[in-house]
Amino acid sequence: MMSSKYAKDEAAWNTGGHEDFYSYYEKQSGGALARQRFLTIQSTLLRALGAPAGPLDVADIGCGAGTQARLWADKGHRVRGADINEALVGLARRRAEQSGLAIEFSVASATALPWADASMDLCIAPELLEHVADWSACLAEMVRVLRPGGALFVSTSNRLCPRQEEFALPLYSWYPAVLKHRFEHLARTTRPDLAGYATYPAVNWFTYYGLRRHLARLGVRSMDRFDMMDLGQHGRLAGAAIRLLRRLPPLRFLGHVATPYTVVLGVKNGA
Repeated sequence: MMSSKYAKDEAAWNTGGHEDFYSYYEKQSGGALARQRFLTIQSTLLRALGAPAGPLDVADIGCGAGTQARLWADKGHRVRGADINEALVGLARRRAEQSGLAIEFSVASATALPWADASMDLCIAPELLEHVADWSACLAEMVRVLRPGGALFVSTSNRLCPRQEEFALPLYSWYPAVLKHRFEHLARTTRPDLAGYATYPAVNWFTYYGLRRHLARLGVRSMDRFDMMDLGQHGRLAGAAIRLLRRLPPLRFLGHVATPYTVVLGVKNGA
């Protein structure tokens, strides 16, 4: 949902149809790096949640060109995707059809998902919350469509870490709010290149701890990136370091400071 502060100026700053924006995502979403990133998310989720007894109902929220949705459908899961960018949804539909995969894609806002209550086993929303002005409505919608015991996965901006990829500016996540607002305005008006010509530049900056508190109020228990790590994939020393980090809150906090994105895996209560 767009902030009313900027709604009247949408025609001036909306870059959703910008040729550079579409061309970048058309190329990036079909590349090996994007595929590997989504495969890593998929394997992490399946391991953390346990092998499902059968196909899952999976929602890819902010699906873009549908790369992630296709990977889940290719595994036999029932997948639906939603994105506010009509051009990218069209690309997602074409690519799914070319792959022979039955995926339902919708042009829809993450704050008003087009699916019934308790209809999904898994909601996946990588790199979305930072771009949605009403991010709390987005999380509430994910929880609404999840079945009890269902899970949501979110990766988003990290206010604690100085490294980020949202704005072409050094140490941006540490900028004071007033300065961030200034660059957000420029990205929406005269300098869309600052945010990669994104229709909705990043306007929210999170910490795992804040998202955990918010999700707890919605009846969701959360894990962070360190809880999700597979110790079997690490050597003895790295495994020992992860165990120590899990046990000592100050070390865990420093781990979050060192990682550019906030990652949350939440499970809805009531299973």
